[in-house]
Amino acid sequence: MELFVADFWHWWMLAIVLVIIEILAPTFFALWMAVAAAITGVILYLIPEMTWEYQVFLFAILSVVSIVVWRQYYSKNPIATDEPLLNRRGEQYVGRVITLHEAIVDGQGKVKVDDSTWKIEGEDCPAGTKIKIVSINNVVFQVEAVN
Repeated sequence: MELFVADFWHWWMLAIVLVIIEILAPTFFALWMAVAAAITGVILYLIPEMTWEYQVFLFAILSVVSIVVWRQYYSKNPIATDEPLLNRRGEQYVGRVITLHEAIVDGQGKVKVDDSTWKIEGEDCPAGTKIKIVSINNVVFQVEAVN
């Protein structure tokens, strides 16, 4: 007599729970485990005499395979966007030329860009000098004077 019996609908319920988890906490990880649970349920529906040990093993293998296949597919086919720097605000400013309102002293200063104040590093320059933002290191702009 088996202590634990899992029917196909148990796996489908697990798939639904995993999809709900994915909706509530979008990690794009639980989704592939839900796919594995649904496939396990389909296989168990077709082969109802499968023991629970094989079911769990099948679910584990399908979970790993689905996650690996998705990661390989995604690395080869990234999602194209018309705003690639949307969530990288500092990188949006690289290449802009602005005028200093405060001098750069000892290689450091501050500059106001749009509605924010940013720290800058570069060669010493007096106020009124035009500078170009060449890169960003964490939250500090690397700048150079424009001639």
